[in-house]
Amino acid sequence: MAAHGLDAPQVLCFGEALIDRLGPPGGDPAVDRPVDDRLGGAPANVACALAHLGTPVAFLGRLGDDSSGAAFQRLFTDRGVDQRGVQLDPTHPTRTVLVRRTAAGERVFQGFAGDQGVGFADQAVESRPWRDLLPSLTSAARWLLIGTIPQASPASAAALHTLLEWVADQGIPVALDVNWRPTFWDATADPASGPTASALKAIRELLERASLIKLAREEALWFFQTDDPASVSQALPQRPDVVVTDGAEPVHCCIDGGVITLPVLAPPEVVDTTGAGDAFTAGLLHRWDRPVSERLRFAAACGALVCGGAGAIDPQPTQDEVEKFAAFQG
Repeated sequence: MAAHGLDAPQVLCFGEALIDRLGPPGGDPAVDRPVDDRLGGAPANVACALAHLGTPVAFLGRLGDDSSGAAFQRLFTDRGVDQRGVQLDPTHPTRTVLVRRTAAGERVFQGFAGDQGVGFADQAVESRPWRDLLPSLTSAARWLLIGTIPQASPASAAALHTLLEWVADQGIPVALDVNWRPTFWDATADPASGPTASALKAIRELLERASLIKLAREEALWFFQTDDPASVSQALPQRPDVVVTDGAEPVHCCIDGGVITLPVLAPPEVVDTTGAGDAFTAGLLHRWDRPVSERLRFAAACGALVCGGAGAIDPQPTQDEVEKFAAFQG
């Protein structure tokens, strides 16, 4: 899919694009109505947020050749996301994730809908269609943003590792959002459970390749037995920058060898926290060339503003909106 008139992407986002089926607050999205279907998936969320902020970005992944896949194509076009790396799958559908919401807006990913017994499109992504595309896609890239979910399926894991080898040869750093979601590894798993030994091993491979790692406090405890970002960085051979988030609690970071703690900015209102972490990641990458405190504050404002609307993508702010909100908070 050509990206006519788009600047060469500075960030590549690889992984899942899917439908978040939001249940009614306090209800079960599998049975209770009404539900609210929203376009989502962490890498797709970050790609759309970056484009909305003004960073040229490309999304690489696989969609079902269905109405949900078509909706994503329209969204990427509207946002100006380069979608030359998007594949359409005639057999596997776009994944729908069931999202249970508490009355306070917190969410739990509890399972899937739409599986026809063959799996989902994001699990079947292939690296072969990108062979001739990667040189132009990565010519101006300064980041590859990935999550851990592709490691849960053999085909998507193979495509991810091909991409990692390519960017390593090109000297492009990797940003990793750990984004532990047990149901993607085992559909019957407790949504609150920690990683299994096999998942730990697969995800460790990504942790050791990343230059920047963002993870929630509980993920830091699961993978490193500590929530101290400096200790997490020291536990990995490449000594990456590390950001540890904790919901409404302060963000703790180890960046450029220095440790900093940043209070979370209070959102104007909390409608739905889905995608707040992805907006934070986008804000961080968008302002990566700024002083550490400035990039973190900008990222925190991005995350706060997304909580004010339903879904992960529709409430994403522009750069001007983020700057005004951050200035008002400060």
